[in-house]
Amino acid sequence: MGWWALHGITLLRLSLGLVFFWFGAQKFIPGLSSAEDLATRTISVLTFGQLPAAISLPVLATWECLIGLGLLTGRYLRLTLLLLFGQMAGTFLPLVFFPHETFKFVPLVPNLEGQYIIKNLVLISGALVVGALSRGGALIADPKAARAAEQTQRLHARFRRRFHREP
Repeated sequence: MGWWALHGITLLRLSLGLVFFWFGAQKFIPGLSSAEDLATRTISVLTFGQLPAAISLPVLATWECLIGLGLLTGRYLRLTLLLLFGQMAGTFLPLVFFPHETFKFVPLVPNLEGQYIIKNLVLISGALVVGALSRGGALIADPKAARAAEQTQRLHARFRRRFHREP
């Protein structure tokens, strides 16, 4: 349990970084990424056809690689997570823009492209955990200490609600 608490979040951050960098780097080589067509068509819809794929794909690739590098290095995490959440918001749009291409039976049975998109919920959840800890949160391995911390946190919240100031 102690090892998990000490290293789990770092491993989560590194694995998220690897996934973003790996998938982003693939987009630099035309035809290599399986998400290339859907991504460029989504960006085209978002920009009302004003941004051609020859520009949008390298921009997206750079964006994803920057997210990956930020997570891998652990530097500029707030900016990195802001970029991540912005990029993630865009990844769900094909489910809305192209439902017949992302679902076998709309909206209950996603096809492979839809599953590829929906798995991003896990990436978002992981990024939320990394973000919470990068902003001063902590993972407490000792169950007794964790319960005491939760009780103290609840008492502080009640105090703030009642007296409208910090304890």
